[in-house]
Amino acid sequence: MTTAPHEDLPQADLPHYPFSTEGVRLAPELDELRSRCPVARVSTNSGGEAWLVTGYETAQHVLRDRKFARSVLADPDGPAQDTPILAPELLDAMNHLQQAGLRDEVLKALGRNQPELPADWVADVTREGLDAMVRQGGPGDLQRHFAEWVAAQCMCRVLGLPFEDHEWLAVRADLDLTMVTPTQEELARNWEEIRVYMHEYMAARHPGRPRGLVDRLADLNAERQGLTDKQLSNIVSVLFVSGYEDFAGFLGVAALTLLQHPEAMDAVRARPETMPQCVEELLRHSVVLGNAIPRFVTEDAKLDTAEVRQGDLVLLSLDAANYDPAAFPDPATFDPTRSPNPHLRFGYGRHHCPGAHLVRRQSETAFRVLLDRLPGIRLAVPVDEVPWHPNRMAIMPAGLPVTW
Repeated sequence: MTTAPHEDLPQADLPHYPFSTEGVRLAPELDELRSRCPVARVSTNSGGEAWLVTGYETAQHVLRDRKFARSVLADPDGPAQDTPILAPELLDAMNHLQQAGLRDEVLKALGRNQPELPADWVADVTREGLDAMVRQGGPGDLQRHFAEWVAAQCMCRVLGLPFEDHEWLAVRADLDLTMVTPTQEELARNWEEIRVYMHEYMAARHPGRPRGLVDRLADLNAERQGLTDKQLSNIVSVLFVSGYEDFAGFLGVAALTLLQHPEAMDAVRARPETMPQCVEELLRHSVVLGNAIPRFVTEDAKLDTAEVRQGDLVLLSLDAANYDPAAFPDPATFDPTRSPNPHLRFGYGRHHCPGAHLVRRQSETAFRVLLDRLPGIRLAVPVDEVPWHPNRMAIMPAGLPVTW
């Protein structure tokens, strides 16, 4: 399957997506395309072409319409927006888990209750990271001691992985989500290191005495034999990489947003019960997608004013959709009292991120602790001097210098 050719523009003249992998503001090209051409042809990092969707209503349509599939993208000859997919289960993990009878176990661990992540524990580890930053003296790095620290603690505890391995895992997760730097050989070697780690960790478990979700999945799979050992180790690696990177990226970008709005921090301190509403606006307003949500066109269709063809790649910029003035009045304004707030941060309909509850609930706890523990916190540099990791699928500050 190759992306079908189109006649109107040569690829050299197409805008190259992504336009930016910095989270300080929405790339102006996304606003411009949404107002002028909400379904636009672009070139991608893989060297191919795709349709980029920037409008809210059209993004909803793609997410709910079965003409736009995800699983087909894992085929070896399918279109790719960045690096090639190393195995089908890496792009379609939840569908593989469902077919193997393991999906419910993942949803239970990541769902509303999250038994492995009681609020008191999350609050304690958040304070621990901030206290370490304070002991080292200012300026401190909030990305390291808050965003990455909380995300790694939560994901290691849910999965049952030893926290002392989190830095080794994070380095490899970072490389895996770099869009253009590594060669295919480097990417494959890096992923194999993560996969082998997970395989060996599950092989050393004591059946019936799980240390966390990874072991529970291994125990269930040993009974049902729905996945090969390699497939399962690939999937639990995806759970860590995507869970850690997305959560750490969001916490960092959202913290930067709050630091630019001290009045919002004061308002939430005065009324802590409003934190859930504030987190929803942080989810909408934060620019966290370095690439886009991909879908494959399974039959010819009309998408807004565009005629898309079977075999085409469609990319959804949920960041741009969440800034659509047709869905959100004054979308560029950060408004922690915004209601309703039907953002698409976690997808829509049947395509809904299984980690949504974890991010919402643990972010509420972590930000409450941050605002209470450091009432005088502020950026130590101008916002445009905050460094960013380049070419990242999950946008993440390379550091977040703060004083208090």
